[in-house]
Amino acid sequence: MKTSPELSGRRILLVEDELLVAMLLESILEDENCTTVGPYSDLGSALDAAHRETVDAALLDVNLAGKMVFPVAEVLASRGIPFLLLSGYGTKALPPERSHWPVCGKPFQAEELLTMLRRVIAAA
Repeated sequence: MKTSPELSGRRILLVEDELLVAMLLESILEDENCTTVGPYSDLGSALDAAHRETVDAALLDVNLAGKMVFPVAEVLASRGIPFLLLSGYGTKALPPERSHWPVCGKPFQAEELLTMLRRVIAAA
């Protein structure tokens, strides 16, 4: 897979509670010459990171051990930081007032994920 200039050098906040999925995402981002910030696996540390870290975008697992990641997405949105939600439930996992938030379904293909991540960064 060829590195895309849109992603190279970007700092990506990673919030994912499944270790193997987090490792896969880190590998995908590393192949694109991104710097992974995290992964954060619980809501508290993810919220803290969303408030303090300097990042270009974020990948957010919707369900963190039964807690929804939406407060993290709200913080990022308020800071103007684009994010992509990851969910096995697709857009059905979103609150109705947030149905416009971008969601990449799980399981995902690496190129599909990267294409969606490029889009949210370009749209920001």
